[in-house]
Amino acid sequence: MYYYSIIIKALKLRNYITLAFLLTGLTSFGFANRGRVDSLRTLVETSLKKAPDTTNINRLNSLAANYFDSNPDSTIYYAQKSMALSRKINYKAGVADALVQTAHADYFKGRFNQAIQEFDEAILIYKKLNDYTGLSNCYMLYGRMYNLLANYKSALHYLNLALDINKKQGNETYESDCYKNIGIVYYSEGQLSTALDYYYKALFLAIKLKNKAFMAADYNDIGVVLQSMELYPKALEYFRKSLKLFAGAKNLNGVGTIYENIGEVMLNQKNYSRAINYLTKSINIAKIQDDKDGLMSDYTDLGLSFGYTGHFKEALSNLDTSLQIARKYKEVYNEAYTLIGFATVFNMQKDYKNAYKYAMDGQALAVKLGNVSVRSNAALQLNKTLAGLGKFDEAYKLLRQYIDLKDSLNNNESIQKLTSYNLELNFHTKQQQATQQEHEKDLLYQQRMSQQRLINTIFSIIILGMIAVSMVYYRQKRKQQKINAMLEEKNHEVLQQKTNIDEQAQKLNDLNTLKDRLISVLAHDLRAPLSTLRGLFDLLQDDTISHEQMLEMIPGVLKKLEYTSDFLDTLLFWINSQMENFDSSSKNFYIKDIVGFETENYREQAILKGITLIESVPEDAVASADPNSIRIVIRNLITNAIKFSRENDTIEISVRSADEHTHVVTVRDTGTGMSEEQLNKLFKSKVNSKAGTNNESGTGMGMLFCKDLVERCSGRIWVTSKPGQGTAFSFTIPTGFIAESRLEVA
Repeated sequence: MYYYSIIIKALKLRNYITLAFLLTGLTSFGFANRGRVDSLRTLVETSLKKAPDTTNINRLNSLAANYFDSNPDSTIYYAQKSMALSRKINYKAGVADALVQTAHADYFKGRFNQAIQEFDEAILIYKKLNDYTGLSNCYMLYGRMYNLLANYKSALHYLNLALDINKKQGNETYESDCYKNIGIVYYSEGQLSTALDYYYKALFLAIKLKNKAFMAADYNDIGVVLQSMELYPKALEYFRKSLKLFAGAKNLNGVGTIYENIGEVMLNQKNYSRAINYLTKSINIAKIQDDKDGLMSDYTDLGLSFGYTGHFKEALSNLDTSLQIARKYKEVYNEAYTLIGFATVFNMQKDYKNAYKYAMDGQALAVKLGNVSVRSNAALQLNKTLAGLGKFDEAYKLLRQYIDLKDSLNNNESIQKLTSYNLELNFHTKQQQATQQEHEKDLLYQQRMSQQRLINTIFSIIILGMIAVSMVYYRQKRKQQKINAMLEEKNHEVLQQKTNIDEQAQKLNDLNTLKDRLISVLAHDLRAPLSTLRGLFDLLQDDTISHEQMLEMIPGVLKKLEYTSDFLDTLLFWINSQMENFDSSSKNFYIKDIVGFETENYREQAILKGITLIESVPEDAVASADPNSIRIVIRNLITNAIKFSRENDTIEISVRSADEHTHVVTVRDTGTGMSEEQLNKLFKSKVNSKAGTNNESGTGMGMLFCKDLVERCSGRIWVTSKPGQGTAFSFTIPTGFIAESRLEVA
């Protein structure tokens, strides 16, 4: 089975490589799409009516090159026209380019002697002109032709000349193509190691150039060589690399080819389930591509895979499908391969009668075609069949015949001749099809030209009518545009008036908000001091305290009055800060002065609740901000901490340097703390203030005021808290600098 599969693969590969070798490659003219061919032909037909010049001749040569892929006869036609005009005006480069095109088409059509004469003449001209690009292209085509003729020595000679030129010119794209084609010649000779070496060189340059099309082809070529060497794991590695590139380029034909190659490797490795999987994928693609040859090969391999897994019904069904396609399209080679596949499966089933019939039919076709590989496999299956039937003498003779035929397969020359025969047969068929297609296209083109002239006349009339209608429409449109412009101007005035009204409404809303804030502040920060003073005066009025006691309380009362006065000043300052024309007064001051002042004012209140008030502020901590704003913030944070602290709790006011530009002030308490929900609402809007630990009340606006003042001082404020563990309010203020004396804060 292995030997049978390898021979099939080798013959198919050789046909594929030689065909691809002939039809693809780098020429100095390139292959364009059909649209470019049509445009070039239009230019050429116009230019032929004028006196010949180099531009028109170059167009003719370019048109000849573009026609090669679809119609080699047209290549010859336009190249000969170019050659005649070039000789007429003695344009040597045009003559050489035309000779290359005719030579290319002639050897494609099998006229090798004529192609050799044309190549030789072109080479002489290119050498005189020192045109190394044209010379390299000519050598490349020359080498391909000799490979087709199985003249490997001459093929390598010309391909190496092309390689040397491209190396000197630093043209790595052409150099990669040379390496690939030299590898193909060595593969054709059966020198697999040397072929592999050149394939790797081509792959190296393709990777360097990031030419994915070259890379995919090179990976596949290397995989095929490794498969021929029975290095299946390495072959699979390269097939998968090729598959990835083909799939990325959405090259369905390339993907199908790789699936078939991987399937055959799996078949050779007796991994039949995976072989079936890959061959099935290849069949699906071949159906989409309508690739009859691929379908026949895939169905035969799939049939053998099913046979070796004991699924004889599926095996015979796939082999029968392949045989029907082969006979319908008169593919004798594939028919012979399929017949031997039938014999192989029937021998597995020990159905020696049917095996004998198919093996004999396959051998007859092989003899007719001169196909040694099919004859050897037919002999092997006949040997098994006759042995199964008990005809041991005949079986022995066929075994000897199989051994002799197998040995003859090592003769590379016979395989190369068979490959060349198949290639020429395929080229001849395609040439006839292309000629017929071109003839049909020319007829269709003439019909379309007649139709186009009629259509042009009709369109001209329609266009004139449309122009007249457009003029009328344009006039009406201009009138409408003037009316629309007037309406737009009026709409703009209305919108402007609406904007002004909205702005006034916003200002009124802002004033109302300011009023609410003012009332809230008065309720929040004046209630406690006034209540204290009122209680003191009530005591004096009732004569419940002595004169001495009153004298003792006077300093405290004065202190409260001084604090209340100071508070009113700061409150007025905050109110002014809410006005649009407020100008913040930023100064350098010692933070300890402000923190110490506020701490001292609230120490008595803290002591009454049994709270320890700690101040940890460095003596040299200087801030640059509005001191009154910072005082209000610290005052609010201290009163808030006292409000939510319990007996024996601690409140600490500390200052640290975040960096050389920023101080961080923190008021930390060990009080009741806050929930996550309260933290999320704290600085965003007015909140419902909770009662303190001694049922102290509040407005819920204090933190909003703090946030507003801190941000006006170019800082930011934040809080961290956990229920039952306490709260830490922190805010940043810019670092300041005082050269000599400290700022005194009243």
